[in-house]
Amino acid sequence: MKQVRIKDIAEKAGVSIGTVDRVLHNRGEVAAETREKVLTIARELHYQPNIVAQALTAKKQYNLAALMPRGGSDNVFWTLHPQGIENAIKSLRPFYVDVRFFFFELHNEVDFVEKTREILEYQPEGVIFAPILKKESLQFCNELDTRNIPYIFIDTFIENANCLSFVGEDAYQGGRVAASLIDYGLLPQKDILIVNLAKDLENTQHLNRRNQGFMSYFLDTGKNQGMKITVEIPVSDPKEVEERMDAIFQSNPNIGAILVSSAKTHAIARYIESRRLKDLILVGYELTRKNKEFLKKGIIRFLIGQKPMKQSEKAVKRMFEYLTTGQISSKREFQPVEIINVENVDLF
Repeated sequence: MKQVRIKDIAEKAGVSIGTVDRVLHNRGEVAAETREKVLTIARELHYQPNIVAQALTAKKQYNLAALMPRGGSDNVFWTLHPQGIENAIKSLRPFYVDVRFFFFELHNEVDFVEKTREILEYQPEGVIFAPILKKESLQFCNELDTRNIPYIFIDTFIENANCLSFVGEDAYQGGRVAASLIDYGLLPQKDILIVNLAKDLENTQHLNRRNQGFMSYFLDTGKNQGMKITVEIPVSDPKEVEERMDAIFQSNPNIGAILVSSAKTHAIARYIESRRLKDLILVGYELTRKNKEFLKKGIIRFLIGQKPMKQSEKAVKRMFEYLTTGQISSKREFQPVEIINVENVDLF
């Protein structure tokens, strides 16, 4: 398709190139009738501004903030998002984009709020963040709205917020995918255990949505008729996991499958290995190094991946698009999930 130029709009509108430029970039005085005519023609021709030319001409530095959980040995998943952001910064060169990272301890509300205060003091032009803690995230969104600072969600989507866009997994559908994988290989009379390795499940939006999707599958299409047992384990410390899981299996010996609603699937896989449990279908999320090890051992049956690096990379590019053009190409972009097992793991 031919790139529509300002010159093309000017010719069709019967005005000068300078007039079109003033209308499109909101510079200078233009008669209301002329402005409306130019904008109408621009829409009809599907005009897209030249982001490259605008940004290079302005030589402006765009200062962004990224708010997300701190990655580490027990939380490998969140080490991947910063890599995606760095990839975006590199791909946007020679544009001047700087992203300052603000990391909080996962499920730590106090630390999350403290980091949001630091961001507000920093006064970035845009914020990219994972609104994992629903209540505190909505408070932060209100503060950003008051200051007219645009923001984009990654990983988790929450309603009733004025985010520019969301890039990530459809957590509800992700839960249904997990349910279908378990349902396919499990005897109908066997029970299913859902393990949430989280301190405050009610306030952890993406885990809630996955669980809702998981349960919905069995309500409307699944063949499994066994009990669905839910447990919340606040930490992934091996000793505490062992104590809680031992008690569950003693009370519920009919468990045939386990869903772990987060990337910490390896914590439950470690327990299964240590207790030498057999014939359990274990399904979880994300191809982290620890999860991959247990997948190759055959202890984890399936992992569902949501491409964390691509999420954050796209979010930075989308924020850059908005800051340079005032437009956003998509309000929500649900990343397709990947289903990974021992047969295809080496392809990722």
